[in-house]
Amino acid sequence: MTLTPMETLGIILAVAAGTQLTRWLPFWLFPEKKQPPAVVTYLGRVLPPAMMGLLVVYCLRNVSWLSAPHGAPELIAIAAVAALHTWKRNVLLSIAGGTVLYMVLVQAVFV
Repeated sequence: MTLTPMETLGIILAVAAGTQLTRWLPFWLFPEKKQPPAVVTYLGRVLPPAMMGLLVVYCLRNVSWLSAPHGAPELIAIAAVAALHTWKRNVLLSIAGGTVLYMVLVQAVFV
């Protein structure tokens, strides 16, 4: 399917407008001078840990616990992420360290 230049321009403008709207909308709805509604404050407090839990479940969904290596690389990497984060309190270091360790484990150790 070939698009005309006007269709291409329309798609680009629609995507740009949607992107800008999602960037500006929170500042329009909740200016700095006003207190955000209680539900927004509550969601801002509970959603980050809930999303992290969801990501852990998503990452472990296809692990075969009953056959070798029984999820060992995943569990070792999770422990490393938890230890790094407890030690340094740096999210980037924790995620990068766990990812590198996991890749080394699955490509070199648990082959």
